[in-house]
Amino acid sequence: MTRRLMEGSQAIAEAMVQAGCRFFAGYPMTPFTEVLEHMAKLLPAVGGTCINAESELEAVGMAWGAAATGTRAATGSVGQGLSLMQESLSEICFARVPIVVINMARGQGDYFQATRGGGHGDYRHIVLAPSDIPEAVRLTQLAFHLADEWRNPVFLFGDYYLAHVAEAVETDKIDFGELPAKDWALDGSSGGTGSAKIVSPLRDSKSGQGPSLQYGQHLMTAGAHIAEMAAGVAPMVELGYTEDAELLVVAYGTPGRYVRYTVARLREEGVRVGFVRPVTLWPFPTDALVAAIGPETRAVAVYELNAGQMIDDVRLSVLGRVPVFSIGGASFDGSAFGIAPDLEVDTVAERIRECLSAIKESV
Repeated sequence: MTRRLMEGSQAIAEAMVQAGCRFFAGYPMTPFTEVLEHMAKLLPAVGGTCINAESELEAVGMAWGAAATGTRAATGSVGQGLSLMQESLSEICFARVPIVVINMARGQGDYFQATRGGGHGDYRHIVLAPSDIPEAVRLTQLAFHLADEWRNPVFLFGDYYLAHVAEAVETDKIDFGELPAKDWALDGSSGGTGSAKIVSPLRDSKSGQGPSLQYGQHLMTAGAHIAEMAAGVAPMVELGYTEDAELLVVAYGTPGRYVRYTVARLREEGVRVGFVRPVTLWPFPTDALVAAIGPETRAVAVYELNAGQMIDDVRLSVLGRVPVFSIGGASFDGSAFGIAPDLEVDTVAERIRECLSAIKESV
C-alpha cells in the first residue's frame, strides 16, 4: 500500500480494520466523532459492524459483548465519555476480556483516568500514547495484539491534534506474531454440551464443572494478573540527547513531539537539555528514565498539559535521585478541546531555560 495523506482519525480507523477489528461501537463526541464516522464507513465492507450507540454506557456494553465472542472489538470516546464507561471497564478487566479503547482526549487531563482508572477494584489498562499519525497506526494495531495476548483492555491515548492533523502515512497490516488460541471465547460451539463456558467478572468457570473460584478468590487473582502484565509488557520510550544533559524533559503524546523539536533547537544553541518521551504510559518506562539520568543531570522537568498527573509517575521513578519540576500546566482554548495556547515552541523553550536557570541558581 502506498503512503496517503489522511487525517489521524481515518488512519486510526483503517489501522483498526487492518488489525482485524470487526465490531466498533461509540457515541459521537468531538474529537472522537471522526473515528466513529470512519469506522461506520469501513466496517461494513469487510463484514464488520459499527454501531452509533445511544450513549457511552451502551457502547462499552456492546463492545464487551462482541469481544466475549472472540471477535476483535473496540470502543472509545473522549475523557468525559470514558468516565461513563468506568464500571464496565473494571468488570471487563476482571472478566479477562480483550478489548481496545480509543481516547481522543480533549487535552491531557485524562492521564490519571487512563493509567489509574476511575472504576472499582484492582485493575490496570495497558496504555499506549502515540505522538504522531504513523506511530498511531502501529500502536493501534499493537493494541489489539496486546489485548489478545494479555486478555486485558488496552487504551490508545490520543488527542485533538492526533485526530485532526493530516500526515502522509501507510496503514498496511502489521504482523506482531502468534497469539494464544481463544479457547475461552463464547462462540456458541460449547452450548448444550454440558461443558458450556463462561466469561464473567464474578468467576472463572461455571458451577459444577470442576474446581471453580469463588467471587472473592477470583478478584484476588487480579493482583497477580497486574504483576504479570507489569513484568511482561515491554515499556516503550523515545530518548534524545540524554548523554550529557543537565536537564531532562519528560513529555508524552503530542506535547512530546513539541518537546522533541524544542530540545533539538536548544541543542543547536548549545543548551545541554535532553528529552524522554514515554510511549507506554502503563507500564511506565521507569528503568529507561532512570538510566537516562546521567552524572551531569541536575534535574528532571515534566511538560504536560494538566495540573500535574504524569509527574507522579516520574517522581516515583526518579525516587529522589534528582529534583523533579513541573514546567507544564492546564491549558485550553475557549472550547476546552482545541489548540492549547501553551503548546507553542517558544513557550516550551522559555520554560526549559527558566528551569535550567533555577537549578543553577540553587547550587
